[in-house]
Amino acid sequence: MQPAPGGPVEVARSESARGELVLRERREGGPAVLELRANGVFVMDTAETTTERALASAALALVDEPRTVLVGGLGLGFTLQEVLTDPRVERCTVVEIEESLVGWLRDGTVPHGPALLADERVQVVVADIAVALAAAGAASYDLVLLDVDNGPGYLVHDANAALYREPFLDTVRRVVRPGGAVVVWSADEAPELERALTAVFGDAEARPHGVSLQERDEHYWLYVARVPAGT
Repeated sequence: MQPAPGGPVEVARSESARGELVLRERREGGPAVLELRANGVFVMDTAETTTERALASAALALVDEPRTVLVGGLGLGFTLQEVLTDPRVERCTVVEIEESLVGWLRDGTVPHGPALLADERVQVVVADIAVALAAAGAASYDLVLLDVDNGPGYLVHDANAALYREPFLDTVRRVVRPGGAVVVWSADEAPELERALTAVFGDAEARPHGVSLQERDEHYWLYVARVPAGT
């Protein structure tokens, strides 16, 4: 079936154990916009990137020396891109479970991807974030940024519910250095996530972030927790 004039055009598609991942292109009277969907659910696009950038900038502002950063979820690369604008960052590990998504950025299907992943500070790990963090050494990172799903209330993959609960957050706490921080992105207010972070880290903060998404005003949320220095 041909797409309707001006409608989205499929650029790439893959299937994995988690279902279908689709990259589409749409025209909005200007430059082409790439849109990522997982199992038919909108994940992100290249038109509205402020929340991905805010995730990085909010985290970087929390730490005096964010030399080593872990980003959970590559997406279309905008969180990583913002992290790399900070000259204090010496190494950024990106953990992404979908190998095809990494490939689309590496091969230029996502046009800004090759230059982004070629940065010598970047290491990409294709793995489940829970597995990757369980294998990481204690106090490995100054910052952990998690954007692997739409938050506990709007999951694309039901198995990701565990990533917003205390056992996994305990693992996150273990890999964050004293004086470091973790920031978790959520599509909606998630008081249960704030409670879980507070239980693990001793304190947590919910920060609303307003955006315009496809001509709709939305509020996304950043959940922030810190590891006190000297602990």
